[in-house]
Amino acid sequence: AKVYSAVRWIQMIMAILSILGSGSIIFYAVFQRLVRTSEVQPLFLLSLTDMLLAASWLCGALLFSTSCDSYATCYNLHTVEQTLYMASFFYTLNYVWVLYTGLKEKYRRRLNGFPAQHPAQAKPCRRLATVMSCVLPLLLTMPVFITGNVDQCYVNFTQPYKCLLLYTGALFLSSSVSEVLPACKIMSDYTITIFLITFVITLIGIVLMFKARSLYKRCVTSLGFFGDSQWTTLRVLERRMVLYPTAFFFCWGPAIFLAAMMLFKPDEVKGWLGVILYILQAFTSASQGLLNCLVYGWTQQHFRSLSMRDANTQTPLLRSQKRSYAALHSSRTVTNF
Repeated sequence: AKVYSAVRWIQMIMAILSILGSGSIIFYAVFQRLVRTSEVQPLFLLSLTDMLLAASWLCGALLFSTSCDSYATCYNLHTVEQTLYMASFFYTLNYVWVLYTGLKEKYRRRLNGFPAQHPAQAKPCRRLATVMSCVLPLLLTMPVFITGNVDQCYVNFTQPYKCLLLYTGALFLSSSVSEVLPACKIMSDYTITIFLITFVITLIGIVLMFKARSLYKRCVTSLGFFGDSQWTTLRVLERRMVLYPTAFFFCWGPAIFLAAMMLFKPDEVKGWLGVILYILQAFTSASQGLLNCLVYGWTQQHFRSLSMRDANTQTPLLRSQKRSYAALHSSRTVTNF
């Protein structure tokens, strides 16, 4: 009981911090009117998903505190959480893809002197990926919701864990029921399996993009056309592409180990190793929104400092040329209008 009480407080605190972190990104994107931009929209959707996921975990901790005895409430809440964390996986993969394509575009722009032409089907593909990142988790969790409520699989959620983290529920029924229903056991294994599969898909996609980035960078570096300031900007972009997946793996690492143990070696979960993973999961799983906020704030600060440094190192001639180009561009815009 002490372990579950500690997990409750950890889960509550980390969920609140994650809500604040994700909410700050959402507020910044809305306030700066960047929601519809191709670079910020995937991060906005990822932050929105992380905020909803943290809010659901906060609800679970609060329901634990209020001694909620509704098994159906906890089961359906966990189903919603399952939908949200799979959506978070897919939106993370989608955002890393946007960062990769943006970085490749920067390389091409520096080499060619003008932006690379994107194919006409690129924008519809991005929209399709955004929609499928939301629809696919709903389709995958629909059998869990229907089967669990029809066969009353929520009776598995007994004292003392109730509505806490995803994998703290027991696979065994309460004492009033003699054995586990086959459909409930299948659904329990199914939820863990799709969790692992979606994580592996996300992992493979990120690894492939990292490999492609390193190969592309090696080819560009061999040409030697970039200056020090250009490399500094590209390094910040590369760090952003590295830090977001790093935060993702840090957040979901304990949950992955715990899910794999429950699927392949369920008896070992009942020992101290399972307790340690439960506590680590409470710290990390609900913190993705907070870590994404820290990464975004760090990279934005570096971009701002780089732009200020470039402005300070420009000669008066370059500044006057920029003003002339800006005035010429505005006059053309007025003429075209």
